[in-house]
Order: sequence, then structure tokens, then C-alpha cells
Amino acid sequence: MNQALDILKQGNKPAEFAGMALLWHKDQHIPGSTQYSIRRYSASDSWTTEDTGMFVYHFNAHHPKDNFLELRFCISGNRYCDNKLCGTCNQLPTEDCAGPLRTVDVFCFHFTSTFLRQFVHNVKLNSTKDEVLAFKHPNAFTKIFPLSIRKRSTLDEVLNHTYTGSLENIFINAKIHELLLQSLEGVIDDEKEEGFSCKFLADERGKESIYQAREILLQHIGDPITIKELSRKVAMNECYLKKGFKEIFGTTIFDYYQQQRMEHAKYLLYEKALSVTDVSALLGYSSISHFSAAFKKHTGLKPCELLN
Repeated sequence: MNQALDILKQGNKPAEFAGMALLWHKDQHIPGSTQYSIRRYSASDSWTTEDTGMFVYHFNAHHPKDNFLELRFCISGNRYCDNKLCGTCNQLPTEDCAGPLRTVDVFCFHFTSTFLRQFVHNVKLNSTKDEVLAFKHPNAFTKIFPLSIRKRSTLDEVLNHTYTGSLENIFINAKIHELLLQSLEGVIDDEKEEGFSCKFLADERGKESIYQAREILLQHIGDPITIKELSRKVAMNECYLKKGFKEIFGTTIFDYYQQQRMEHAKYLLYEKALSVTDVSALLGYSSISHFSAAFKKHTGLKPCELLN
């Protein structure tokens, strides 16, 4: 019996499974943004199934506003300990800690059609992947897939990072974007995940430079950096940087940066209840009107509409 598949079929509904207590959970439900839930369960002794992913394409031509994509993942083999004060844990029981618990970790990332429109609104639909993102593919479907090393690594990073607050939000948004791209490439088009048309990406140093450029962009979420400056920081010429970034992350440097910037703006407005003035300043905009126009273009909403 595939226990992971049974869990994934339940989607993002909180549940406790036989012999698996809920240890930790995190949810985010910002309007107009990616909705997600992460749940960590104690693994039962009988847990033997392989890591599994599920891609859900929900399409209803008569109710287009209800269309959505969901990525669901179930992985095991990680450890969990809620004693945050212990800095010398060697995975042996102590007076204050029962020892790390083996976990089953369940993720659900929900993307509305409105949210995904930003990626395809000016794009010619040349592939099934594009049609799915634009909700032009006429048939709903669900695909089950084993997890590649890349997807498993990204999910582990989501669980094991040390960021908190606003930095955590920036980090998680970037990883969700990565998982969406990886899943579209590997599940919809059945492309080889490690195949790159840019020859310089076959070199690990080339790929590392692109990922480093992405990290620098995220560090400058409120302090815009030019592509020329970015290329100098990662020691790669601008042409290679732009081509490599587009191939790995599926979008241009500018569009990726704006997408992450606006997603963070949603978080600051809705979760942190900051004013439009404060958010505009934190994201490096010269005026509130420039920020409001960019936000409206990206989300279809006025910033004030996300204020609680």
C-alpha cells in the first residue's frame, strides 16, 4: 500500500494518520498569493513508502475563477526535535529531550489561476506547460510522480532553513517558485531535469553562479541592484547571466525580481499589517504611486485592498 499517496489524496486538509501525531505545522493564506501548508508527523514504525509528489490541475471551463494548480509532496527520513535550546545534540536521549523523531513531512502549495496569470499574460502558448499555466489546457488531470534529487533537496531546504520573519517569507517564496518550475518541467513536459541548452550550465561553477545571483537578488529585495552589478558580483558576463538565469528559473532576471518583490509586499501588507507608505519604502520605491502602480500591474489589486 502506498501510504504517501493516501496522504496526498487528502490535499491540504489537516489530518492525523494512524500512529502519526502532528508535531509541527505552518500555513500561509495571503489573498492573491501562493497558499501553502506544511505539516510534520511522527513516522509510524510501519512507514515504508517512497517519497511521492502529486500535480493537480483543476480546470472547469464554466467557472474559470475556481481553476487552480496544486503541488503536493510527501517525504520521509527527516528528523524533528522541538527542543530549540539544545545546541550540542548528538541524537541521543537526554533528560530534556527524547531524541530526534523520525518524520513524515507533507507539503501542499496551492496556486490560483489569478496568481499564475502573471507568468503567461504576454507569452505565446507554445507548449503544454504554457497551456497549463494559462489554464488553456481543456482537461483536468492529476499526475503522481517520484521525487527527483532536485525536488527532494528543495523541500529539505524549506524544512531546514534558519530564517525567521520577513527573511523566511522571501526564502520560502523563492523555493516555491523553484518547485513549481521543477514540477512543470519534470511532470508536464517530461523533460530531463538536468538537461540544459546553455553549454556553460553543464559546468557546476556555471550553475552555482546563477544560483548565487538569485540569492543576491533576494538579499536586495528592498535595495534594487542592476544586472551589471549582479554580473560583477558573480563573475559572469551579462549575456551568460541573463541566458542562464532564464533557463534555470524559467523567467528573466527582472521579472523574477519583480515577482518576488511583489509577493513579499503582499506578506508585509497582509501578515505584518504595514502601511502602504512603509512597504513602498522597504522595497526601495521612490514614491508610493510607483509602488502602487507596480503592485496593481502584478496582482490586479490596489495595495490598500490587502490591509486588514
